[in-house]
Amino acid sequence: MRINIFLLLLAMALFGCGDKHNDAVPEILPPGKPVLLFPAQNSACTPSAISSPSESTILLVWDTVANAESYVVTVKNLISGEQSTQTTNSPPLIKALPRGMPYSWFVEAKSTKTTEVGTSDTWKFYNPGPGTLYYAPFPADAVAPALGQAVTAVGSKINLSWQSADADNDILNYDVYLGTDASANTLVKAKVTDKFLNDNTVTAATTYYWKIVTRDARGNTSESAVFSFKVN
Repeated sequence: MRINIFLLLLAMALFGCGDKHNDAVPEILPPGKPVLLFPAQNSACTPSAISSPSESTILLVWDTVANAESYVVTVKNLISGEQSTQTTNSPPLIKALPRGMPYSWFVEAKSTKTTEVGTSDTWKFYNPGPGTLYYAPFPADAVAPALGQAVTAVGSKINLSWQSADADNDILNYDVYLGTDASANTLVKAKVTDKFLNDNTVTAATTYYWKIVTRDARGNTSESAVFSFKVN
């Protein structure tokens, strides 16, 4: 009888200890990807308020996402390259910006419970200036080669491609600059009507710099940033 009681108590102890190790660990979910709402992509934005002839405030709006505790909003002046970030607990965000300039913006959703971040797409908009009726194109973005990419030339040739947008939808053509000088001031072809230029001659083990000047039907132009790539 004593042996049976001992075995019963031992079994109860074992099962009791097993239960302590089966506690479920709460799953920590990362923040979702914010969806931008306003200003609309590639739009000539309507400011919330004009504070001076040179500055106005823009209302930046995006959807809230699950598991986010805060949002980091990044706005970049596409002409000067100046970039600013601001953190807020929820949308929207009112931002004071110089007028008559193109901007890009994106939102990062963050949580103190995880290092993972939900990042929105990047959109562009214009903050209109006094009496603005027509807008210069947004500066073009490199597609290929990507910024800083190492590429292999095919027969000493490389293809370039880019993307562009315009609030007035009247882009006419592009001037393409490519060379080994970091300023990318060597024009290789003017008035290209496609968003690509193929068969550009390059040399192995060399870094190249390139940029795009976008022109619209009214003669307005915009100059992209200088992109670089290295030929293997």
